[in-house]
Amino acid sequence: MTQRVQVIENILSANDQVALENRRLLEAANVYALNFMASPGAGKTSLIEQTLKRISSELHIAVVDGDIATSIDADRAAAAGALAIQINTGGECHLDAIMLKSALSELDLQGIDLLIVENVGNLVCPASFQLGTHQSVLIASIPEGDDKPYKYPGMYRGVDALVINKTDLLPYITFDMDYFRRGVEMLNPGLVTFPISCKTGEGLDSWIAWLRIQVSSHSIK
Repeated sequence: MTQRVQVIENILSANDQVALENRRLLEAANVYALNFMASPGAGKTSLIEQTLKRISSELHIAVVDGDIATSIDADRAAAAGALAIQINTGGECHLDAIMLKSALSELDLQGIDLLIVENVGNLVCPASFQLGTHQSVLIASIPEGDDKPYKYPGMYRGVDALVINKTDLLPYITFDMDYFRRGVEMLNPGLVTFPISCKTGEGLDSWIAWLRIQVSSHSIK
């Protein structure tokens, strides 16, 4: 068991070193980067599409999509107006810093203001692997249930913003928002949270306003 723990620690340490290299590359080019994490089907790609619809005329945006297979999500991001790169992990349940470094080498970072990394749909592994992005955003959704902060504390504890998607389904699905928020607050007090619906557009203005502030406070090219 001790040997296994040491191997895991070595892997994470090596990953963190590459994540620092990624951050230096992003900083040198004045690129603000977000890591989007969520379970499958929570709405990462839908949020990216709605975000692009609202701010792609203001910012040059690139999207790196991580998935086990296919280029479906990258194709959707490209159709919405982003410069998109697909990373297929070949079975890995998360992106790591080395994978992102490879994607960054394919981008002209000098021509990008905002980079969105869409991580593999998973509420466990992505939380352990730093990528070098500036902040992490967790997209939760109403159909997942209100118990997820209690069942996946590592994910909720380590993010900088929380988007609660598919609020249009609240009348039809049993979801105790107060119970959910209490779980989040215990793990990540004061976490900035955006209840939204990518389908109806509810709450998206607040999300976009926050995103504009993050990008502009990072740098202006």
